[in-house]
Amino acid sequence: MARTAKKAPSAKNAFNELSRRGPHDVLHGDLALVGLPGIVCTPRSGLGLPAIAFGHGWLQPPRRYLGLLRHLASWGIVVAAPATQRGPLASHRLFSTDLRTALDICVGVRLGDGEISVDPKRLAVAGHAMGGGCAVLTAAEDARIRSVATLAAAETMPSAFDAASQVKVPGLHLAAGNDLLAPAVANAEPIARAWGGPVQLRTVKKASHLGFTEGQHWTRMVLHGKSEYATQRVAKALLTAFFLRTLTGDRRGEALLRTDIGGSAIDHAHTRGELAAA
Repeated sequence: MARTAKKAPSAKNAFNELSRRGPHDVLHGDLALVGLPGIVCTPRSGLGLPAIAFGHGWLQPPRRYLGLLRHLASWGIVVAAPATQRGPLASHRLFSTDLRTALDICVGVRLGDGEISVDPKRLAVAGHAMGGGCAVLTAAEDARIRSVATLAAAETMPSAFDAASQVKVPGLHLAAGNDLLAPAVANAEPIARAWGGPVQLRTVKKASHLGFTEGQHWTRMVLHGKSEYATQRVAKALLTAFFLRTLTGDRRGEALLRTDIGGSAIDHAHTRGELAAA
């Protein structure tokens, strides 16, 4: 009798699965122990793992993304988030360099109790707002990077719009539909349209600029929005599907990446190659 091929999960099932915690126990620690202020989250063990450097938003501490970092780690991905350039006059160029340094640490330092290693061919960058724009700058300069994801990306100096045309790897950009600080039309949309590789831009319709962040912080008084569970759930599912696909070849979120779901609509896509190719 012929063996029946396993059917890929539907978009709804993939969303439900990937928005929940993954199968790995998670450790987290202080990047300062290896020379860079910040947070690192890892699976408890694993060799040849993928790794992501995550950039925080303007004035935001990395702990405001800890749920997302731990979520990605629970799906088998090492995530390092530098805590540098947190002042009002943050240097985007230097923060981009810090994201590269975070990847260097992931590759060059045996994490945990020596039971964790990272494959230098499975690296990515991601970030929120300023950190998203800086992730684009990093990807334009670092040939090791295999994919990029941003949340409410903001323009940077030097320009993330200009850098986007030099990025040939897959990109996923989530914009916030109610973002008054970095509206998509002036930030994420130009980045996506200039992208040099396969790209997808989605709008999370009810999200605010700070909806991707967690907990309370004084910047809510001066920036737009607040922590939003539904927004964070969409980000967790989509970034997990995207990075599993682009860094490990895991297709379980394939349907999710092709569908409007979870309050997020696909606004723009082009496929110079395939979105999933890396």
